[in-house]
Amino acid sequence: MKIKFFLSANGKSPVLEFINSLEKTDQAKILGCLENIQELGLESPRVQFRQIDGKLWEIKIRSIGGGYRIFYVTIKKNIMVLLHSYKKQSQKAPDKEIKVAAKRLMEVLKNENAFIG
Repeated sequence: MKIKFFLSANGKSPVLEFINSLEKTDQAKILGCLENIQELGLESPRVQFRQIDGKLWEIKIRSIGGGYRIFYVTIKKNIMVLLHSYKKQSQKAPDKEIKVAAKRLMEVLKNENAFIG
């Protein structure tokens, strides 16, 4: 599976910026999980996948003190575009976070150049 990052109209990648803002240990954990997904696809260990709505899915990554969630969409059968990420603070995904991811999902579906890889 190839992993790509959503790219906003202003040329920024919100998921990459989020990962880069974390402590080095959490960065390493998330990037290690993403590498496993690239190599092993949806059979990757240490993560869980959950469908949110339609084409919108979420990757669950556990860490000390909670965990992280990354919303994504799969296009062209083997390309995973990471849309939005946040630090988990409750059992349920907040509506605010889902709305941001859903908006970016629509952008990717309209314009398949809305990501970098």
